[in-house]
Amino acid sequence: MRFDVINYWSEVKLDILREYAQAYSTILAAQKNPTLDHIYIDGFAGAGIHFSKQRKGFVPGSPLNALSIDPPFKEFHLIDLDQQKSDYLQTLVREQPNAFVYNEDCNKVLLEKVFPRCRFEQYKRALSVLDPYGLHLNWQVLKLAGQMKSVEIFLNFPVADMNRNVLWMNPKDVEQDQIERMNTFWGDDSWRPVAYSTSGNLFGFEEKTDNITVAKAFQKRLRDVAGFSYVPEPLPMRNSKSAIIYYLFFASQKPVAANIVTQIFSKYKNRGIE
Repeated sequence: MRFDVINYWSEVKLDILREYAQAYSTILAAQKNPTLDHIYIDGFAGAGIHFSKQRKGFVPGSPLNALSIDPPFKEFHLIDLDQQKSDYLQTLVREQPNAFVYNEDCNKVLLEKVFPRCRFEQYKRALSVLDPYGLHLNWQVLKLAGQMKSVEIFLNFPVADMNRNVLWMNPKDVEQDQIERMNTFWGDDSWRPVAYSTSGNLFGFEEKTDNITVAKAFQKRLRDVAGFSYVPEPLPMRNSKSAIIYYLFFASQKPVAANIVTQIFSKYKNRGIE
């Protein structure tokens, strides 16, 4: 099979996820009266390992990093739509009886099978990594995670896919199926007045706004519509030329979680940029 080849910014993301997962598991494992079971979820888990362009070798992906955390998570739910990748991941975790691999669409699996195992009233908590390559995530997943009050998320906000396929200079040229992809990810078409503005234009033409405007609107949406209490400023993930590849979002119900992530984001924000 062909493993994903990752650049340095993906390795930075893996370091961030690993560092927070360690803090998260340490805090949750220490909770008593009541004891809280904490679960790790990876919606786009891949094969479990990647080939690093920087190191010229294989590096563990987020599922294997999570499995190495001590104190450990109670369960691991690892999802990927690619049959070869999920089969390979299954071979890597076969000795872990509490690791479950799904070769299915994460939008369906999370809503129907995994999130129901993370109910707040059953003293379950979850850290969910949602790292799609593009606009492959359904807003309903984010909304349910926010409403459950028991799930924290890291989210890849794929501005590169948005700009390449949807947020064109002339919105009239965008194909309808691409608009529908954006609507599904955003939850509706309220992204339009965010992405395009007539403000300051004497002729009333729609002009494209910038990446940060779109990202900040989504940050507000995670709070006001999905119901997450704390959504820190997202971390722009940049290539070596400082171009934004995507934004890494975090959302939680706990201020301490947001504070920890803000500190981690600050630590890594310039890592690898020339």
